[in-house]
Amino acid sequence: MIGYMTAKEKAKQWGVSDRMVQVWCGENMIDGVVKFGHTWAIPKDAKKPTRTGKLKPGRKPQVKPTS
Repeated sequence: MIGYMTAKEKAKQWGVSDRMVQVWCGENMIDGVVKFGHTWAIPKDAKKPTRTGKLKPGRKPQVKPTS
């Protein structure tokens, strides 16, 4: 497909894991993604999502031990 990349190609470009890109696609964090069967098609000009800093429900923030 012209103008699109796979999750694996985009992961290499962004320096993250394939699975992270797949999660972002599944959570609609990347604009313009399309799923064909089991494969995500990501626009070549898509921007890498940024972290929101929010924790998932049930997760506790890490606390550094004090000495």
